[in-house]
Amino acid sequence: MTDTYISIDLETTGLNPRRDKMIEIGALKVEKGKIIDRLSTFVNPGRQLEERIVRLTGIRDEDLIDAPYIEDVLPEVLHFIGELPLLGHSVLFDFSFLKKAAVDQRISFEKYALDTLRIARRYLADLEHRSLDYLCGYYGIPHRAHRALEDAEATHILYQRLAESFYGKDETGLFIPAPLHYQAKRDTPATKAQKEQLYSLLRQHRIVLNADVERLTRSEVSRFIDQIRSRQLVPSDDGESLPCSES
Repeated sequence: MTDTYISIDLETTGLNPRRDKMIEIGALKVEKGKIIDRLSTFVNPGRQLEERIVRLTGIRDEDLIDAPYIEDVLPEVLHFIGELPLLGHSVLFDFSFLKKAAVDQRISFEKYALDTLRIARRYLADLEHRSLDYLCGYYGIPHRAHRALEDAEATHILYQRLAESFYGKDETGLFIPAPLHYQAKRDTPATKAQKEQLYSLLRQHRIVLNADVERLTRSEVSRFIDQIRSRQLVPSDDGESLPCSES
């Protein structure tokens, strides 16, 4: 079986890599089943966090103020990963965010990976749930959920437990890295004219957007302009900043 890999996990502002942003990256470098290096970093998403994300992760806006933006930390992350396959629990999710960030920076990023969720679905189909947290409880693996490095380490240990139980029985190739496929379209920064139009609409409608307008992409600015015009974004009664909603 594969025993050398990068176990990786991300915390994000949502589930859609085309619209949402990374806020934390955790990764372990594993060689012959042993952890030999760690990487952990917050990532500034350029927007305020929704309360549901704060409750889920425990990460707050003040944790991210001085964190690097993804374009600044991505080279370090990709260097850490190198040519090794990835390991994750629903690993395509983590890969899709990294692939999107790489494409935005005109960087090629293609990987093979192992997925503990796919293994669990195949061999633990009778369990009530197969979330990382549930499986850690099932195997007695200590786990602090929804923090990237802790999730990456829990996934690594889970993989070892699954391999101990099922590798000798596996005829499906789930313990061999398989190629990941995700199509990402490059986003470009918003133009000066776009940003001026958005600023004008925000002032006109007395809306305070919980996002850094200067860091928005062309598609994001267009989306916010459309939302303001269609009254999906309206000023709050108490004058507080509105969520950075992109639904």
